[in-house]
Amino acid sequence: VVGARLGHCLFYEPAYYLSHPLEILFVWHGGLASHGAAIAIVVGLWLFSRKHKKPFLWIFDRVVITVALGGMFIRLGNLANSEIFGHPTNLPWAFIFERENLIPRHPTQIYEALSYFSLFVLLMFFYFKTKIAEKQGFLFGLFLICLFGARFVIEFFKENQVEFEQGMLLNMGQWLSIPFILAGVALIFYALKQKQATVAG
Repeated sequence: VVGARLGHCLFYEPAYYLSHPLEILFVWHGGLASHGAAIAIVVGLWLFSRKHKKPFLWIFDRVVITVALGGMFIRLGNLANSEIFGHPTNLPWAFIFERENLIPRHPTQIYEALSYFSLFVLLMFFYFKTKIAEKQGFLFGLFLICLFGARFVIEFFKENQVEFEQGMLLNMGQWLSIPFILAGVALIFYALKQKQATVAG
């Protein structure tokens, strides 16, 4: 929660919240960013791994399975709250978010929820049915690529969250997703190198 709140305040509205720092504590006013939560989770689990003498990647390869499922429920909550919705559309599955207006829109919350549930199923399959999951970093890397890759694509259908994103080629959510995707690619390469080294040995 701390990471998500700080992520929103510092990534999306830094000028306002640095001028009104006490309002960072006003979580009931809304404003949480999943990228900030992701950074805080990484730091928190790194500290956990040091305390309990468990390999960092070993922990993450397991935790991200449930994180993917949790992400699905978060987006369904966004749907129920009529927030983080998409651009107007005439598609037959468009939703009308009456709290906003009567314009049919992309239900981007459902797009993300389905993406995250599919990722949960994929990670479960690799964890229980394959040997590659034994290579530390593979599941974590796959998670980063798929989750933030889906987020990057779906952002094209979303309404911008803050005013300064208007006119940007990529919005803040997309820019923040790129480092996570690249980190996932690096982790996959690391895991595959482990596999090759094992075969060679």
